[in-house]
Amino acid sequence: MSDLHIRPATVEDVPAIVAMLADDMLGKSREDAADLTPYLAAFAVADADPHQHIVVAERDGRVVGTLQLTVIYGLSLKAATRGQVEGVRIHRDERGTGLGTTLMEWAATRAKELGCSLIQLSSNSARTDAHRFYERLGYSGSHIGYKMNL
Repeated sequence: MSDLHIRPATVEDVPAIVAMLADDMLGKSREDAADLTPYLAAFAVADADPHQHIVVAERDGRVVGTLQLTVIYGLSLKAATRGQVEGVRIHRDERGTGLGTTLMEWAATRAKELGCSLIQLSSNSARTDAHRFYERLGYSGSHIGYKMNL
């Protein structure tokens, strides 16, 4: 992966990020790549927050992967600082190349640099391939997650 560069995302990367978010079994029904307005607004807020780290993986000037790392400060687990990983996506042309592993290793390294003692993520219960991937990386399915639309 020597020709790969992981860097902070810029507003110019938002269309490519949204396209990757929309390009899977769940994203195609819940993302709207035709209207970038809400994504651009959300990116502006996240980009201004020092606890949010949206990155892209770039190869030959093309965005081929992304994830968001959020640093969460809390009181539980002896006031552990956590790294929360969200929105991991790999461009369909790059799946199976090891890029996902590289991005997740970047996230763990960066979280540790930022003082996190724990890194966590949630994954939709329908994403069984993703679950196997995360388990291969050393993550364990230790919790059941709940969400409620507001």
